[in-house]
Amino acid sequence: MVVVAGMQAAASLLVPFLLAAFIAIICLPPVYSLHARGVSTGFAVLIIGLALVLTGILIAAFVSSSVADFSGNLPNYQARLQLQTDGLIAWLAGFGLQLDSQLIRDNLSPSAAMGMAGKLLAGLGNALANTFLIVLTVIFLLLEASALPHKWAIMGEHAPSGDHFRRFISSVNSYLAIKGWVSLATGAIITIWLAILGVDYPLLWGLVAFLFNFVPNIGSIIAAIPAVLLALIQLGPATALAAGLGYVAVNIIMGNVIEPRYLGRGVGLSTLVVFLSLVFWGWILGPVGMLLSVPLTMIVKLALEAGDDTHWLGILLGPDIEPEQQSPEEIS
Repeated sequence: MVVVAGMQAAASLLVPFLLAAFIAIICLPPVYSLHARGVSTGFAVLIIGLALVLTGILIAAFVSSSVADFSGNLPNYQARLQLQTDGLIAWLAGFGLQLDSQLIRDNLSPSAAMGMAGKLLAGLGNALANTFLIVLTVIFLLLEASALPHKWAIMGEHAPSGDHFRRFISSVNSYLAIKGWVSLATGAIITIWLAILGVDYPLLWGLVAFLFNFVPNIGSIIAAIPAVLLALIQLGPATALAAGLGYVAVNIIMGNVIEPRYLGRGVGLSTLVVFLSLVFWGWILGPVGMLLSVPLTMIVKLALEAGDDTHWLGILLGPDIEPEQQSPEEIS
């Protein structure tokens, strides 16, 4: 409880550091690739750092301009929503149903639509506000990771076992790479579909779909709500239904066909643990904790598996293993 309370109190410090750590893990393969081509480690890290800065600036500029533009159009959306609400109330009144019009307007406001998506964007934006600190931390982590094998070699027989470290790096890298490509494809398809339907800010909703796809189980559902609601306000029920069906089709194909094919047993966590980790890390670290919930839980699982006394806890966190899938040692 003391550790959890301390993590929650230090969330403003932990979130940028954890983001930097996982960005560094993603950047390790490009650094090694550049180094294998004859580029020095320092120069390779510098290239990756400059690419990160440029990407962060472009994303921050795009998000801020889109949010500002949406705020400028907010009165128009509110006027359209009021007309639709009045029509709905009149239609329901014909069946003898009397509803509070003000209550409906409050719950179907476009600001609520942006607010749902904005929580994650705001959390990520707050973390990226320390872009310089994050990039600097990533650079130092990459330099340290490049020097780690030499330090292990110097330690000789006193060096700790690197099996768990290599396993963790490989697992997280594989998960983040596959999840990143699947999320990127999801965001691109959603952007194209909403642009075809004529929904405002398709790039913004595509970015939201990309980010929320990292949130297990409920992320894709949350990402669809603001865009579908905006489609309803802007273009009517038919377009909102088409937008919703597009989200359902994309998430079924990506989440149930493409992603399982490449991840396989992948993350090595049970479904219950994935969901509980989403709640736990989201409570401690906020929206960014939801994005990093699976990798963070993987760290805990690998740490538990490393100890003889806690190995059984690591097994409990993992997925169900059929007897024929176990090795003879595990069965014995």
